[in-house]
Amino acid sequence: MKTFLFWILALVITLSSAIYQRMTGPTHPTSGSVEFNNQEVDYYFYRSQGGTVDHLVSIHDKDTSVTATLFWKRYKTNDDWTKVKMKSRNDSLIAFLPNQPPAGKLEYFVKLQNETDEMNLPEKTIVIRFKGAVPDTILIIHIIFMFTAMLLSVRTGVEAFRKEPKLYTLTYWTIGTLFVGGLIFGPIVQQYAFGALWTGFPFGYDLTDNKTLIIFIGWVVALFMYKKSKHPARWAIAASALMMAIYLIPHSTLGSELDYAKMDREKAKLKLIDTNKIELIDSLK
Repeated sequence: MKTFLFWILALVITLSSAIYQRMTGPTHPTSGSVEFNNQEVDYYFYRSQGGTVDHLVSIHDKDTSVTATLFWKRYKTNDDWTKVKMKSRNDSLIAFLPNQPPAGKLEYFVKLQNETDEMNLPEKTIVIRFKGAVPDTILIIHIIFMFTAMLLSVRTGVEAFRKEPKLYTLTYWTIGTLFVGGLIFGPIVQQYAFGALWTGFPFGYDLTDNKTLIIFIGWVVALFMYKKSKHPARWAIAASALMMAIYLIPHSTLGSELDYAKMDREKAKLKLIDTNKIELIDSLK
């Protein structure tokens, strides 16, 4: 009975952590409702877009006297704002953001206007990150293994509070699921989404990759110390607490980000090379 209760407790903690991470991450949609022109205007703005299609931006508004304009520009650039007049479709006003290369980001907001007033939705600009399409099978496997690893990690930490804890089997399963989900399928997802298998240490600063690496090392160290320490349960608790603390960091924080300035420089170089080639060919004619 106690074992069953331990699993229930671990499941509740894991689900709570997963929900918190999902709700607080930088890719969680921004939504709300405002009153404008004596009408309720509902909005639901996404902050992540997969695939190669343009991103649909829409607001729900039945008032035909209200006009809306979508403003956007590339994130962390000195670009001017591009303005796109939103068109009416059913009870909504819609416009599209142009698709970007993987890890590219756009900053955007919507301006409502009538004859006398205007309002920005939302008050602060939104940043949306684009990514490549990840096959559903790959993504599902990755999520299942990472969720299971978190569940087993919490369960191992709870197990450590028993008088005679059985840590080894749970720890091996924790490390195994974390390895498969985070260090095998994690990079595969990253490759599909952003064109790079690994952007954490020592190749970059991607926080998602680094979090996975730190958690994995933490559990390997704990397993190693079980035979070295007089108090192995403390190491299990420490590794479990480490994973929980790291999981509370919102998902995709400090994630992959396209350097538009670098991309523009590379495009300018290629354009110059092509121009020089054309001039050389013309001179040889």
